Amino acid sequence: MNRRTTWTLAGIGLIGGFIAFGAGAFKSSLTPYVSFEVARSARGAVQVAGSLVPHSTRYDPERGALLFTLANEGGDTLAVTYKGVKPGNFEEATQIVAIGRFNGSALEAERLLVKCPSKYQGVEEKGYDSNSS
Repeated sequence: MNRRTTWTLAGIGLIGGFIAFGAGAFKSSLTPYVSFEVARSARGAVQVAGSLVPHSTRYDPERGALLFTLANEGGDTLAVTYKGVKPGNFEEATQIVAIGRFNGSALEAERLLVKCPSKYQGVEEKGYDSNSS
């Protein structure tokens, strides 16, 4: 084998190694959406989505954690703890996505995504027609 072929094969191998490493790193960073039931038995990080149960929010100063309960469309509930700043408009959220790991009693969220009502929601209901100028 000549020197040029050796370098070409080495380069292809190196590029293949980088692609494999990148794909593995990308796959490990993915966090799937799961049901509350699956979240309770999952070993790794998961994402769950639900609506905030009214009057379930409280702050635990000892743990420095925001505690609340999410409900899914089927009525199942899941306790969530989050160490961090309470997101703005948290109480008005139409949906909350919690990303974290289940610890046996609650989902310990590392991140929260809060979906708030659109500021344009209800514009047509008030008698405004978006087609007229």
